[in-house]
Amino acid sequence: MEVKLTLNGRKVADDVAADMLLIDFVRAHGCTSVKRGCETSACGLCTVLLDGVPVLSCSTLVARAAGRNVQTLEGLQDEASAFVGFIADQGAEQCGFCNPGFVMNTIALLRENPDPTDEEILAYLAGNLCRCSGYVGQLRGIRAFLDARDSEGAVGAEGVEDADSLGNADVASSAQEASEAALSPKASGVDGAAAAPAATRKAGAEGGSHE
Repeated sequence: MEVKLTLNGRKVADDVAADMLLIDFVRAHGCTSVKRGCETSACGLCTVLLDGVPVLSCSTLVARAAGRNVQTLEGLQDEASAFVGFIADQGAEQCGFCNPGFVMNTIALLRENPDPTDEEILAYLAGNLCRCSGYVGQLRGIRAFLDARDSEGAVGAEGVEDADSLGNADVASSAQEASEAALSPKASGVDGAAAAPAATRKAGAEGGSHE
């Protein structure tokens, strides 16, 4: 069957099997930031945005994305660069394998709720598993970004300002390094990595919104 969709702003058409998953489609088209972790809709590593809504690409058929807009970290570098340096600065990078999933959901969070509380951040990112950092660093990093944004009067509902505009050259450098690490073959090529099962709130194969 032929599927046509928009991937990171680019029109893509391909002949695919009826049971092909979205994760396999985007990776076949160069989006290797999308990781394979649990393949049970539990870890959040494979998160992409489908018409702006975070979904788990390991449990979404590519046929469901036909005619729709799919975004991965490769297409959201400007938006991600606003805050990834703050997360890296808090020591939350570690191996970097889970980072793209966290970044994708943080982008979705800040679009939906530009001024979340700590509890709202933790609730929104509850479906993202990390085997290294203990989650505290991610929360500290997001909170540091929000505090810096607010103190500098930055507009950040979609996080489009870069870290250097917030007056921190070191954070800007960290943002670039974190972004490059997340997209590197080393970080993105381990298709069979295991992840501990946990409850997830993300939209699954139906492409619905967060609960």
